[in-house]
Amino acid sequence: MIPLVLLPGLGSDHALWSAQVRDLADVAHPGIGDTLNDDNLTAMAARVLAAAPDRFALAGLSMGGYLAFEIWRQAPQRVLRLALLDTSARPDTPEQTAYRRQAIATAEGHADFARLARFGLDQLLHPDTPEAVREAVVAMSVRVGPHRYAAQQPAIIGRRDSRSTLGTITVPTLVLVGEQDMLTRPPSPRRSRQALWARHWRSCRKRDTCRQWSSRRRWRRI
Repeated sequence: MIPLVLLPGLGSDHALWSAQVRDLADVAHPGIGDTLNDDNLTAMAARVLAAAPDRFALAGLSMGGYLAFEIWRQAPQRVLRLALLDTSARPDTPEQTAYRRQAIATAEGHADFARLARFGLDQLLHPDTPEAVREAVVAMSVRVGPHRYAAQQPAIIGRRDSRSTLGTITVPTLVLVGEQDMLTRPPSPRRSRQALWARHWRSCRKRDTCRQWSSRRRWRRI
């Protein structure tokens, strides 16, 4: 069975991948990369690599995708295959950076982080997401907490432009984006081909929620 390193997104922990860890246990050895103890992607990638098997498949969601690019740059010979989910190779725009800095100030100054996390759910989850899943996301955000969330934002702001990295990726790679994702819009297939953005491109159907996609059959096919 193939070792599989799963990288959570901003404000997320191991629970983000709990369904995949459970459903892929008979075809892979899943493990969760530590994204909660560094404020830059270079150090974060080094930490994940120090704890990872010699060679492994790698999947990253959102910030985890930014981190996956950095892991590839640091140790491409160790990555067997790659999945980039709801993420981007582009750096932040000035507007996105300003938004992140405001989010840091809001998180650090808000007395009720659970309420703040609940307020942001509509940007992260499909409107049809079950209430139990929504509450699990809030609980995960509270576990991570405002200080770790605030420390992760500079790592995202300071990330490298990974567009030049795309052409160096030589392993089988999946790029997956939800059609209704409000934060990561799917690029056009033509642009994807021109940029060598993916060896294999897919988008979730409208009623799929990529962040909680737990179908064993679909994940095995990926």
